[in-house]
Amino acid sequence: MEKFLIKRLFQSVFILFLASMIAFAVIHFAPGDPLYMYTTPGVAQVELSPEEIEQMRQSLGLDGSIVEQYIRWLGNTISGNWGKSVINYRPVLEQINERIPSTLALMGTGLIISIILAIPLGLISGSNENNFIDQIISFFTYIGISIPQFWLGLILIIIFSMNLKWLPSSGMRTTGVESFWDLAKHAVLPVTVLVLNNLAVFIRYIRSSTINELNQDYVLAAKSKGVKHHDILIQHVLRNCLLPFITVVGMNISTLLAGSIVIENVFAWPGLGTLTLNAINNRDYPLVMGTVIISSVVLLAGNLIADILYQIVDPRISLEE
Repeated sequence: MEKFLIKRLFQSVFILFLASMIAFAVIHFAPGDPLYMYTTPGVAQVELSPEEIEQMRQSLGLDGSIVEQYIRWLGNTISGNWGKSVINYRPVLEQINERIPSTLALMGTGLIISIILAIPLGLISGSNENNFIDQIISFFTYIGISIPQFWLGLILIIIFSMNLKWLPSSGMRTTGVESFWDLAKHAVLPVTVLVLNNLAVFIRYIRSSTINELNQDYVLAAKSKGVKHHDILIQHVLRNCLLPFITVVGMNISTLLAGSIVIENVFAWPGLGTLTLNAINNRDYPLVMGTVIISSVVLLAGNLIADILYQIVDPRISLEE
């Protein structure tokens, strides 16, 4: 286990390095200037001299070639200085620390609910292949996979917020209210959208794995010995379905994170997604790089946890291999 963790640590550092290089190049070669609000006629509220603009570039680390800027940024980041936002001059790490708990709460809640619902529904669907129950579950999974998250979010807002007025349409809390119930009401719609999309994917995978396992020789042998169908599902089929399912969950974290970015902007959820999109729109290079690094760390950590759980479920599997 120790060798595996050390190996994954070095791999993660290398992946973070590549991700930072690619992201840095993309945002710097993209059209626009982080100082456009100070240099664009009709947009700038205060006219600045060329000397003042150049001084701002130097203070924000935007002077020099792209290679020089990257080396400077990398050195500062490693030392713990993630820079300041071009827009509000607040430290990047401070803004990320404020937002990431909201995103992790949204992702974590959506993932846990999706897994809890997907396992029994997938087993039921797979063990009743092509009958009425399977067709109903499959019908809703196809809908869940097909509907875009932003469109589903808007539909839920129209129905439950604008028409029925049951749930709030945006934000994380009501101003001046700190109760858990208020937070839960704000989270219902975004979590629902996140769950429906991931639930559909998970159910389809559990279903196909269940169908495959039920056709294996060991299941046929158990049936011939009079073992109950329910016992076969729980004691044998479920265990073998969980092994590849853990890998699917780990791989799906990237989709979950991307979905949370869309959902956060639809519901104005104050998380990492809204922070990232605002930073991109404002060409806020330091903040964009900060969110890219944190997002990469979340993805790598999720995959690592999935690998460790894989061995916990089946100790016969060696992570060293």
